[in-house]
Amino acid sequence: MTPRLHRRLTLAASITGAVLVALDGTVLTVARPVLQRDLHASVAAVQWAGTGYLVTVAALLVFAGRLGDRYGHRRVFALGVAGFAASSAAIAVAPGIGWVIALRVVQGVAGALLQPATLGMLRTAWPADRLAGAIAVRTAAIGLAAAAGPLVGGALTAHFGWRSVFLVGLLPAGAALLAVLAVPSAARPAAAAPGGGLDLPGAALLALALACLVQTLVALPDSGWSAGTALGLAVAGVLGLALARHERRTARPLLPPALLRSPAVAPPLGVLLATSAALQGVLFPATYYLQDVLGLDPLQSALRAAPLAVAMIVAAATSARPAKRHGERAVVLVGTVLVTSGALLTARLGPGSGTVGITVCFLLLGAGFGAVMATATALVVRGASTGEAGVAGGLQQTALNVGPALGIALATTTTGSGDPGAALTPSALAMAALAAAGTLLAARLPDGTGRAPESVTRP
Repeated sequence: MTPRLHRRLTLAASITGAVLVALDGTVLTVARPVLQRDLHASVAAVQWAGTGYLVTVAALLVFAGRLGDRYGHRRVFALGVAGFAASSAAIAVAPGIGWVIALRVVQGVAGALLQPATLGMLRTAWPADRLAGAIAVRTAAIGLAAAAGPLVGGALTAHFGWRSVFLVGLLPAGAALLAVLAVPSAARPAAAAPGGGLDLPGAALLALALACLVQTLVALPDSGWSAGTALGLAVAGVLGLALARHERRTARPLLPPALLRSPAVAPPLGVLLATSAALQGVLFPATYYLQDVLGLDPLQSALRAAPLAVAMIVAAATSARPAKRHGERAVVLVGTVLVTSGALLTARLGPGSGTVGITVCFLLLGAGFGAVMATATALVVRGASTGEAGVAGGLQQTALNVGPALGIALATTTTGSGDPGAALTPSALAMAALAAAGTLLAARLPDGTGRAPESVTRP
């Protein structure tokens, strides 16, 4: 197999796997009310079908990335895709909501396996100087899938019922498996060779800390600040401290200190966390603003917000060229400034705001986040050695899972007990401050395109 064909098949498998997860997360949203009625389930039970998946994924991403580093990203990816497809098919024939929740947790395990592997495979197969372009295409595909998901989910649910939503991913799963099985196995880096052992205590502590944190953040918009919220955050903090203590003492830590201290990894992870939180923290009250303040129906609201998805896709797909010419730091700085500006302009929206003003806000938010997501992801993945690409990919995915939950929780805190739509201004201002913090982190990124810490062995 020629190197070019190897890279293209790897990219195709990576994109298809990432799209599979993105599509699954968005098509389900519009199907939940129908699922609830069909299975005679409570609102809380249906919410757990989403929460159980989200918590499971967030808890296992980094450990799954380490498994890819040790046993090969191709194998872990194939296992994750097969598990994701099998659990999706099983949910489609589930007899009750209890089965749906349990199978969504299983699906979360599979999703955690395949997501870091999509980046690990790219890091192994693509030369460092061309990696950003491959990741930009992957990011744009994710944005397209996320934008198309509600439309696909709505059409399927309306004509074939909620069970069809879980079958839509079987075709891309099959395509991803065919693509990755056609790629020959690459030799594992020496750092990931068998014999060193896995940091299972560290993996357990990290999983528990993240699960507790994400569950607390996800529950906060409904439960508000309470003793349970404080307890959840306190437990997550204690587990985090225990993890830090353990990682300093163990011989082979799950989170390598050199990776976490790398200027090409830690700052872009912080930028991804801050900007994804700011974006979702603005979109949460903006959705209520469009429907409750402006009186738009869900379809009209979706059309008003469509420029965000379009701008994100275009910015992500075209970010590699300016990053190569002007450096990743410049592109990420521009992206965070655009997100900050979009949040500030959103704070000025009111009952009399017109379509043009709303469109400009969404364009700025989408363009900024698309550029940040693609470029910062390339920095994180390229900043890790091939033996730690899975852990780096797991950290990147963790930031993008925790960030939205954090942003919505902060927006809810800013809103208080009032109407989220009416409280758009304070929420958007708070998110602008968060995005500005991301700009400060972006200023710490390495200048120029930089070099990978370890040469990539071409197939």
